[in-house]
Amino acid sequence: MQTHPPASARSRAALLERLRGGPAGFGTASLRVPPASLRVPPAARPGANRRPGSGGGGGNGEVPELYCPPALREHDALAREIDDRLIEWAEHTGLYEGRLDDVRALSLGRYFVLAFAHVHDPDRLLAPAKCTLAQWASDDYYCDDDSAGADPLRIATNLSLANAAVDPAYLPARYAPGHEDTLRADPVLVAFRSSAAHLKQYATWSQITRYRHELAALWSGYTAEAGWRVTGRTPSVQEFLTVRQDNSFLPVMVMLDAAGGYELPVETYGDPRVRGAVLKAASAGVVVNDLYSMRREEQGTAVSYNLPSLIQAEDGCTREEAVRRSADIHDELVHAFEDESAALAAAGFPPLTRYLADVWAWLGGNLEWHRTSARYHAEPATGSGPTQEGTPA
Repeated sequence: MQTHPPASARSRAALLERLRGGPAGFGTASLRVPPASLRVPPAARPGANRRPGSGGGGGNGEVPELYCPPALREHDALAREIDDRLIEWAEHTGLYEGRLDDVRALSLGRYFVLAFAHVHDPDRLLAPAKCTLAQWASDDYYCDDDSAGADPLRIATNLSLANAAVDPAYLPARYAPGHEDTLRADPVLVAFRSSAAHLKQYATWSQITRYRHELAALWSGYTAEAGWRVTGRTPSVQEFLTVRQDNSFLPVMVMLDAAGGYELPVETYGDPRVRGAVLKAASAGVVVNDLYSMRREEQGTAVSYNLPSLIQAEDGCTREEAVRRSADIHDELVHAFEDESAALAAAGFPPLTRYLADVWAWLGGNLEWHRTSARYHAEPATGSGPTQEGTPA
């Protein structure tokens, strides 16, 4: 990554404007985020006139406004096309057999229209949508849903096999056919292998390696949460937030550049300054998930963990106060991402500026989907389907 000049070399306002303005140059206009006039000045901080854009509570009156950029795009026709193709693919793989209406109700197509607003090609949106549905399926089939075969004693083994579906295992010849049979027999493994192949059409090997790495971290988070459930132990808030950074949206966000037709170099992605900013954005995204899914989780029968309930238990405060403190944590993380990204954008390295702008836009799209999805504003279904609760989406 190029070395950026000291922050003092530019005014803070100018740096923020650069990030908010997104990448410049021919063909990049659609990548820019809305003008700063739509947002609260960066001086605003949690508890003080928070929330630019459309980060309101939506249909869930418990969730306060959150400091977040507005979503950049709605496109019903594009969302329907992605959903139609995603359902067709899920049917082909055998994923969520008999429950595809539940999958369609999630409207992953709209999620990617909102969160990957810089991508206009349906097939480039479909690839990460497939990967994401496979991720959610690994949580449902292996960790959460007893009716789908989830077995606490096999979680680690099943997730290791899922890893072999995206990062192939090379077994001795005698054992390779049996391994192939295993991969073909499980719809989750079929989905992972198929979705990774689709992503590979648009991703370099470096980007695929990043995706594999973030998936492995995600599954580490799944395993940690399973440990809490099996032992009946309630994690502390700090432990939960640490694990939630693994069990986050990062495996989705890591596909932003591949879907967008560019590449953030691996050296830049791994730079601690970039890594820190992106992880904070990923953590902010799962706090949104915790806030909007908490009511649904509490109405369900499965043991779930979310930030407001853990804060309420640990701090001994009211539910309303725990929700407010969770919102403040979200806002702190988004402010940190905004500030750190503005400083990083000062390097003037186009792929980095573009990626940070895409992450910024992803934050707005992710919030808007949670804020308006019927999933979080309706009574829980009686049947089993993609759960998302306690997972990165």
